[in-house]
Amino acid sequence: MEPGTVAPSPVLSPYDMGVIAAYFLLVVGVGLWPLFVVLLLGWVFVPVYLSAEVISMPEYLKKRFGGQRISLYLSVLSLFLYIFTKISVDMFSGAIFIQQALGWDIYLSVIALLIITTIYTITGGLAALMYTDVVQTLVIVTGAFVLMGFAFWEVGGYTGLVAGYMEAVAQPPAPATHNVSAACYRPRPDAFHLLRDPVSGDLPWPGLLVGLTINAGWYWCTDQVIVQRCLAGRSLVHVKGGCILCGYLKILPMFLMVLPGMISRVLYPGSPASWAWPHPPLPTQGRLPKPGLCLVPLPGSTHTH
Repeated sequence: MEPGTVAPSPVLSPYDMGVIAAYFLLVVGVGLWPLFVVLLLGWVFVPVYLSAEVISMPEYLKKRFGGQRISLYLSVLSLFLYIFTKISVDMFSGAIFIQQALGWDIYLSVIALLIITTIYTITGGLAALMYTDVVQTLVIVTGAFVLMGFAFWEVGGYTGLVAGYMEAVAQPPAPATHNVSAACYRPRPDAFHLLRDPVSGDLPWPGLLVGLTINAGWYWCTDQVIVQRCLAGRSLVHVKGGCILCGYLKILPMFLMVLPGMISRVLYPGSPASWAWPHPPLPTQGRLPKPGLCLVPLPGSTHTH
């Protein structure tokens, strides 16, 4: 790197967030389909787990197929998946929030999160995680609703989002520094379509529905974190009620996460190449609230959806 140059920031700009949100409009939108899959957990899978009298998925596989190897394999695989795809992401996102809100060093923030999570998990067990989930859900959903309201107010409602998003085109970065096609910075004509063309679409709807159903069935019906919470229910009636509530909550990410992300592209359509570290202040002009209400979940109590 030449002296005096500024390294690219690892933090996404509002424009980048808008591009990602547009892509995940399809994924999260069709992700409404798992709200039906999660009902299979309460009505089909949990009764089987309860009749087997197990408390974990490795234990169920051991009872079902016998032997130690398949149980050990699933335990090791789950451990690696949680460390590299869930816990690490939770730690990093939580540390970024603390760094931005309190000005702490990012490594100090990670250590603080680990200490707090370890203390209340060891002392309180699964009950502590349950109560933490409830409190954090209320705080996060409330903050997200506030942010969504301000975002739609600034963009002029849904009609303003549709009109503004299709015109929010940024200047592509120099080819010498980024290997990105200029077409990636132009909105797709089907950006607001949940089910896209099976031939010309970037994610054809037949493959997406089939693949998503398989993936959702694995995650919602066999993942240890999800199943563990169901097995801790007082009765099967409580388990089914929790699955229904979870299905309703699955509707919210479309409105609380994806659409505000697309609005950020409309409000801040600047070139991503101009976003270097340290970031210049966002040109909010006092319009949008600070993200103080959007509390980042503690790693020990989260399960990624």
